[in-house]
Amino acid sequence: MRIVVAGGAGFLGSHLCDQLIGRGDRVVCVDNFVTGSSQNVEHLVGHKAFELVEQDITQPLAVGGGVEAVMNFASPASPKDYYALPIETLDVGSLGTRNLLELARLKSARFFMASTSEVYGDPAVHPQTEDYWGNVNPIGERSMYDEAKRFSEALTFAYHRTHEVDIRVVRIFNTYGPRMQPDDGRVISNFITQALRGEPLTVYGDGLQTRSFCFVDDEVNGFLALLDGDEIGPVNIGNPGEFTMLGLANLVNELTGNEAGVTFEPLPSDDPKQRKPDIRLAVEALGWSPKIDLRAGLGRTIPHFAAVLDLAR
Repeated sequence: MRIVVAGGAGFLGSHLCDQLIGRGDRVVCVDNFVTGSSQNVEHLVGHKAFELVEQDITQPLAVGGGVEAVMNFASPASPKDYYALPIETLDVGSLGTRNLLELARLKSARFFMASTSEVYGDPAVHPQTEDYWGNVNPIGERSMYDEAKRFSEALTFAYHRTHEVDIRVVRIFNTYGPRMQPDDGRVISNFITQALRGEPLTVYGDGLQTRSFCFVDDEVNGFLALLDGDEIGPVNIGNPGEFTMLGLANLVNELTGNEAGVTFEPLPSDDPKQRKPDIRLAVEALGWSPKIDLRAGLGRTIPHFAAVLDLAR
């Protein structure tokens, strides 16, 4: 297949490009490099199956030739980025998604929407199933990301019902692995960066709030299973293993040999108390489940951070 990957130079998008090309697909990677990095795809430049287009998808996108799928991974996705770019985050979720849906409609291509577990907000249902409508503050400090993704899901289904666009919608839970940015504000990035610097790890609140973490290779395998299958979604893709933030901090300190311990800070507003995917739909409809546990995944992620931080010194 020839597949357009918007946001293809980002953390998830670049790993997706790798796996698509590795299995024999051709990729048109579209990115404006506001939050993505050219370094994430530089190893693909010059490959006969890879095209790189620098463009902001809030502007109409023209792609010549046939296209079998359009995959939308374009969005600021880390707290650091969407706090700094709130309007741009809303624009890419609305205008950008509309432009990509139009491209899919004109090309008669399958449209794949990368949504997020943030649509569940601070969930009152645990674990979260796809039929849960969420508990989201639509005007809170982090609402720009939550609401951009909720709108993009609604727009995707509107195109499906109105124009019969063939769609797939994934709800991504916390994902980690190589190519994360050390300063992106995500908890695993923060913890590993602080640990490698020999600093105490900053834990917010009492540290008993929970998250579930999926290694990037597992996550992308889930995307491909959804892309290739008949289920339209939304489908939760994540690792249902649940960890407290204090437990995660202790594990990172153990794996890095950091003896500085932890320090506690006040919990940010609208920070969810718990997040865990119910992945029964993914297991039953896609035959997918994660294979890499947190300890093993961190063991493959910490060396990446060590290399990046060494280069930055």
